[in-house]
Amino acid sequence: MSIISPALKGFMKLRQSAIDNFMLNPLDTQRQVFNKLVGSAQFTEYGKKHGFEKLNTIAEFRKNVPINDYDTMKPYIQAIMEGRQNVLWPSPITWFAKSSGTTSDKSKFIPVSKESLDDNHFKAGKDVLTLYLRQFPQSSMVWGKCLMMGGSHQVNQLNADSFFGDLSAVMLQNMPWMGQLVRTPELSIALMDEWEEKIEMIARTTIHENVTYIAGVPTWTIVLIKRLFEIAGTDNLLDIWPDLELYIHGGVSFMPYRKQFEQYIPSAGMHYMETYNASEGFFAAQDRVGSDGMLLFLNHGIFYEFMPMEEYGKPEPETLTLKEVELNKNYALVISTNGGLWRYLVGDTIQFTSLNPYRIKVSGRLKHFINAFGEEVIVDNTDHAITIACAQTGAIVNDYTAAPVYMTGQTNGAHEWIIEFEKLPCPLDVFVKALDKALQAENSDYEAKRHKDIALRMPIVHAMPKDGFNKWLKDKGKLGGQHKVPRLSNERKYLEEILPYTKG
Repeated sequence: MSIISPALKGFMKLRQSAIDNFMLNPLDTQRQVFNKLVGSAQFTEYGKKHGFEKLNTIAEFRKNVPINDYDTMKPYIQAIMEGRQNVLWPSPITWFAKSSGTTSDKSKFIPVSKESLDDNHFKAGKDVLTLYLRQFPQSSMVWGKCLMMGGSHQVNQLNADSFFGDLSAVMLQNMPWMGQLVRTPELSIALMDEWEEKIEMIARTTIHENVTYIAGVPTWTIVLIKRLFEIAGTDNLLDIWPDLELYIHGGVSFMPYRKQFEQYIPSAGMHYMETYNASEGFFAAQDRVGSDGMLLFLNHGIFYEFMPMEEYGKPEPETLTLKEVELNKNYALVISTNGGLWRYLVGDTIQFTSLNPYRIKVSGRLKHFINAFGEEVIVDNTDHAITIACAQTGAIVNDYTAAPVYMTGQTNGAHEWIIEFEKLPCPLDVFVKALDKALQAENSDYEAKRHKDIALRMPIVHAMPKDGFNKWLKDKGKLGGQHKVPRLSNERKYLEEILPYTKG
């Protein structure tokens, strides 16, 4: 570490100038990224089909290239997975990041190029540390190690030349040697697929390390902390890692977990830093710890467009570039990347909290969802699971709503449902088991969180008396064809409002 840490600090000083450049010249930076992306891909199958060679302006690009989602990109991605190259991006694609599925697939596979690893994910990771050290130049964080809580799927071989896994697993497998030296646990443990054993191994192998910062999803980090406490006989993480000073989080809202972390790490010197990192790209990170909004990364191989919400669902929706956006308005994020995604609708909605520099916050998803623990459950998943459970049990469901139950110091999280049955010819617990099993089959991330109840326990289901949902809507003055029961919500507001109606 005596050699690596100064080298790391020296590299981050270089990154500071690059960050300053795109903050001061955002529009020119995005124009350069756009030109490089289109120029690089002009002779790919997709580039030829959409005339990239003749596209000279962003306006022409928007006119000639349609908005895509995973379903429209899937035929191209499937071709690459089968071994064809130069389809979406010119350099060979041999890695795929596996994440939760779309409306038609249990899982989706995002192509990962060498450029998207080097110029997006790894560069952004370095910039996260650079932004932190800019704010806290006296930090001794780089003298210790980063505990990385990876994904729940190890690297798997797709065919002779291709591999897939959670983005974190793909990154760990391809991480430069310097990054490997400053992270823990060792690769063989980080890539373990069995989570119960993995948590145990991480706890026992890192408990004696000098961990100064942690990166990971709150759900699994809490599970690990609890196990560390059991082993060490303490309830203060600083007793184990006294130099711990930073937790880098993302993927789900940190708000429900913050108090727990503050109890586990009772220190005014502990900092929390939000990032916006997805399988499709690393988009943003907080450049001001403690303040709302994340700095949008503009020179990391991604060209951004922003779809006003009123355009969503139109056959030919309009999008805006950076110079056209406004503060505090919801936009659907549209990206073109150096991994071969073109005008791709990520599915997240964002708002700008600052236009100089450009800072954003994630405001939601385009569809109702639950993502309190990284499970990314969407209405299509739950609709299918309800249908399957009804077919298996003979039940008939009129309506339902669901929301998360957050982790406490004593219990793991869960999904809490209110279901109005027209018919329930079996005990309620039989239906609940069928529903849970069906939802695991529909969504691989929910399946991972439910594994051995490590993060999510069995769903909690309340039976609603008939017409209970209509009574709730009527009391709110919203009984009518245009008003619907929210099927899923990532907060408990609606569920708490509706729960009293289950009493009859």
